[in-house]
Amino acid sequence: MMLKFFDANKKGSLKKLDLILSSRKLTQQSNTTIVKKIVSTVKRQGDKAVIKFEKKFSKIQNTESKIIFSKKEINQISKKINKKLKKSIDTAFTRIKQFHLKQKFLPFKYRDKLKNELEYKYLPIERVGVYVPGGAASYPSTVLMNCIPALVAGVKEIYLTTPALGKVVNPAIIYAAKKCGVKQIYKTGGAHSIAALTYGTKTFKKVDKIVGPGNSYVATAKKEVFGDVGIDMIAGPSEVSIVADKNSNPKWIASDLIAQAEHDIYAQSILITNDKKLIKSVNFYLRLQLENLPKKNIASKSIKNFGLAIYASSQSKIIEVINLIAPEHLEINFKGYKKMINRIKNAGSIFIGKFSPEAIGDYMAGPNHVLPTSGSAKFSSGLSVNDFLKRHSLIKISKTGIERLGPLVINLAMHENLEGHANSVKIRLKKET
Repeated sequence: MMLKFFDANKKGSLKKLDLILSSRKLTQQSNTTIVKKIVSTVKRQGDKAVIKFEKKFSKIQNTESKIIFSKKEINQISKKINKKLKKSIDTAFTRIKQFHLKQKFLPFKYRDKLKNELEYKYLPIERVGVYVPGGAASYPSTVLMNCIPALVAGVKEIYLTTPALGKVVNPAIIYAAKKCGVKQIYKTGGAHSIAALTYGTKTFKKVDKIVGPGNSYVATAKKEVFGDVGIDMIAGPSEVSIVADKNSNPKWIASDLIAQAEHDIYAQSILITNDKKLIKSVNFYLRLQLENLPKKNIASKSIKNFGLAIYASSQSKIIEVINLIAPEHLEINFKGYKKMINRIKNAGSIFIGKFSPEAIGDYMAGPNHVLPTSGSAKFSSGLSVNDFLKRHSLIKISKTGIERLGPLVINLAMHENLEGHANSVKIRLKKET
């Protein structure tokens, strides 16, 4: 197993690299037609459609139709968590909450020289839906990373859905949800659950925003319902870019590339280096470490189809490559990293130094692991408390304010042929007779 070699020093190489990166997006299946049908059916038929689609896509044979966990079930299941895992979740919860508490935004209010009062306020979203994948990808870390910022923002009602109908659910998911104060937990997944959270059913509460990762059906459904409900982002498969040099440990670098590749056959692991010998060493350890990996097939496909070793001889070229890729996760295992950091404009999360593998950010560091993918770090950021707050302005204009600013507003309104706008100011400037 080898990373494809790419020389970033050649003329026009960055345009070529951009095409390679874009091609990964095109290989992913589009399910728009199917998802549109699922969404419209759930909108019309509610719970009946949710159960029908859940049984169809999850291949459930039994007749269970209760799609919500009772409080008794939640208590019983969450008690089944083993002590070591419980301790890890408790520590992660504390660390993630501690970091997100520092993000709270302060309102402000001021009075200008015309005695106009101008204010900016933050209010939490009232209801949030959290999607947590089930089955092969059943992650309690997803529960923590999506629920904690909502909790810190002051969201009153958090609803969570995870595929669990007719199957044994992961107790860690239920324990983490209970710890985060989730109001209700539903037992379904897929595009139909996104539709149910958007429009509400007899069982599902209608929410104001949906967050959380999922497969291509879930991502397409979020795109489809956006506008009727808020969403966090359209997240694609995960990715990591690792900047390394001759001083880096190739065994460690290989393990970090594999950690990302085991997520998904469409995940992308990229090595960026100024040392060709390191590429050779990393490829050697990739082959060695993949041999004993439980998810060898997934990781091998990911590395074979999308893995890259980018050779860039200068630090400036390395910076150009990073900013073009705009990676979800960026590891900097490079001697002169301090000069590099300030020049990096596009990245979701940056992991600095040899003791900062991306895996620690997935679980325990504190910052959120819900990050922009597929180059969207050029214009967006990771999930934060801010994503669960609405911001609105308050404007109170004084008599002096309308007298001084009014004529200027009239000029602009007349220039834009909006006479009604101009008149709503003029009428206030006229002296009453």
